[in-house]
Formats: sequence, structure tokens, C-alpha cells
Amino acid sequence: MRKRKLGKSGFFVSEIGFGTWGIGGFVAGASYGATDDLQSRAALAQARDCGIDFFDTADAYGDGHAETLLGEVFGASDAVRIATKAGHPRFGGPQDFSPAHLRRSVDGSLVRLRRGRIDLLQLHNPPLELLHAEPEVLATLEALKREGKIAAWGLSLKTPAEALAAIDAFAPVCVQANFNLADQRALEIGLLDRALAANVGVIARTPLAFGFLSGKLGADAVFPEGDHRRNWPPERIRQWADAGRSLAGDIAAKAGQTLAQIALRFCLSHSAISVAIPGMLAPAEVRENVAASDFGPLDAADIARIRAAYADSAFAGPATPTPKTPLRN
Repeated sequence: MRKRKLGKSGFFVSEIGFGTWGIGGFVAGASYGATDDLQSRAALAQARDCGIDFFDTADAYGDGHAETLLGEVFGASDAVRIATKAGHPRFGGPQDFSPAHLRRSVDGSLVRLRRGRIDLLQLHNPPLELLHAEPEVLATLEALKREGKIAAWGLSLKTPAEALAAIDAFAPVCVQANFNLADQRALEIGLLDRALAANVGVIARTPLAFGFLSGKLGADAVFPEGDHRRNWPPERIRQWADAGRSLAGDIAAKAGQTLAQIALRFCLSHSAISVAIPGMLAPAEVRENVAASDFGPLDAADIARIRAAYADSAFAGPATPTPKTPLRN
């Protein structure tokens, strides 16, 4: 497993991380449905054994359950880096970035994670205008850092455009934003170039676009109760189900690799990306995704092929971004 620098944090982390939204379990309309905690723990352990040492979570994932699982499997081990989020404690509920809430959130996460320090605390989709208007929000993060409760802080933003604006406005250690084969806005608007120049890490969220870039979901996919994709209109499901094959199917066939591996290699072909964080629910998914690091970046010709296919697709431009994390019904 190759490692990369996480911006100005001082950490070097596995270039493939583990996004834990899915293992948080059932949350009506804002999850991947019910999960098996035994399998989730096995997936986390498999990730560690395969060299993954960066785990991205949030207090909102399963209303804290994802953090609890991480605490059970890893505890205070300094062999892994845990990044969690604060400010949006429950999908569908109000945001709260007040200093008092941020402190309560950090204390709660530390208990669930069974750790004395959070490696990276990210504000969870904060409105940038709020951070401008209320400087005490970021001042609280700096205070938590001085107190030793967090090692570094970053911003998880709703869009790549917000991530780009945040780099110059607030100088975070890292930003988190959508980036994948079918959502290349981070490239189109210059986010990756600016992050590289500013030594700001980029955490690539949704690198497999909720599983659709894996090639394992068809237009007729049926999703379980509680799965947010169950609420997508059929035309959107059809469009996203074909995305991986239309953008990189020929490259996967030529390489003898899965679409998921090509999708991850596309993200990792850009040096501005510190870590890509696919969601994984089972050990087999972990092993498949980890292999993408072993294969290395795509060559320039394949990148050019993907960029050209994207430019000619319905995904290009601002009209069809990766769907936002849904609100609870």
C-alpha cells in the first residue's frame, strides 16, 4: 500500500482509506440499509491487515455507530489514523457549529472511538459564510488542537467549488470533496491544482459514486429499506449504473481489472489526492479496492481517454454532479 502526505498535517497515510458511512448501519433514508456488525468489524480488520491506515467517519454515521465500531476494532492504536467530523450530528437534523457543540461532539467521539486524541477533525459541510461571519468556530478548532484533543483540522465541503474557496479563505490542513470518474469538477475548476500549490491535502469522497462505478449495479438494481439510493428516480439510477462502463469499461477490460479498481486508480493518478475513501462493507470489497494501489496510477493515454469520454458525456459540466448525501426522510 502506497502512502501519501496528508497536506500540512504531518501525517503520511495510505492512499486508499476506508469510508465508514456504510458500516454505520440503518438510518432511514440516509444509509445503505441494515448492516452486520460482525462483517463490518471483519472488513475493518481486513483493511488494517491490507495496509489501510486512514479511516474516515463522522458522528452522523449511524448516529455514532460507525465511530463505536472503529473504537471496538482499533481502540487507541496509533497504527491507524482516524478522521471524524463535527457540526452535523444527524442527517436531516440541524447543523450546529457553535463552540459548545463542537466541544461536546469531540468529547463524544473520543469516548466512542476509545481514543485520547482525534487525528483529524473535519467540520461537516459548514456554510462558508458562517465561517467568515463567526471566527470563533475555527478558533475553537485551534483551541482543541492546543489542548491535545485533536491533532489537526480540515473541512469536508458540499462541493468542489466550496473546497476551492476554502483553501485560500481558511488555510485548512485538508479539504474533502467529491471526485470520481463521473464527477470531475475538482479537475475542471482547478481545485486539485490549487490544493497542490497550497500544500493542502484532498480527501477524495465518493470515488466509487455510491457503488455505481464498481460495475456491480445495474439499471434494475433493487435497494433495501433505508438505503438512500432507493429514493433515486429510475432515470438517475440508469444513468449512474452505466457510468463506469461508458467512461472506463474498455480500460478495465484491457487491463484485466475491475471497474472499481480503474475508478480508484483514476483518482490516485492525480498527485493532489492524499487519500481516496471508498465505502466498504465486506472483506472481499477491501481486498479488491486495496489492489488498486498495487496497480499504481493509470498511464497518460488512459487518463486522456477518460477525460475525453467524460467531456462527451452527460456528466460533464455542473448539471450532473455526484448526488449529495441525502437528508433523512
